[in-house]
Amino acid sequence: MSENWAAQRTEAAREHAARLAARQDAEHHRAEEMLDRFVRAARDAGLEPGPLQVKGYGGRGTARTVLRGWYLRTDRTAAVSTDGNFYVLTAPLTLLDRVRGVRPEPKRPPLVLGAGGKDGDSIDLDVALERLLPGWRDPL
Repeated sequence: MSENWAAQRTEAAREHAARLAARQDAEHHRAEEMLDRFVRAARDAGLEPGPLQVKGYGGRGTARTVLRGWYLRTDRTAAVSTDGNFYVLTAPLTLLDRVRGVRPEPKRPPLVLGAGGKDGDSIDLDVALERLLPGWRDPL
């Protein structure tokens, strides 16, 4: 009986993990579509992108990147580039990184920036985009 119970629990855990992964994938997909629509709206509205920088952990300096885009958070730790990619702009920076610059890798975007952080640190992606370009979702 205990072997059957253990097998059932293992299968239930696998099923739970699969459902969680599918839900997360769907959320990332919705966020990616939202960023793509925003980038098109920003271009159409003439919202100028700026150079994006990476901040060192603990406020230890910054490093330039080749990226241009818009910061999504007021602390400049997340951004969308002009090609619609999402970037987390914090990293452990060395002195060499700060001199030569860095090339951050795009990440899958969340629907909530800073989810799970301290109170007041999270913001919905659509709210962050609305702060950058009010009415960006409204049809012309």
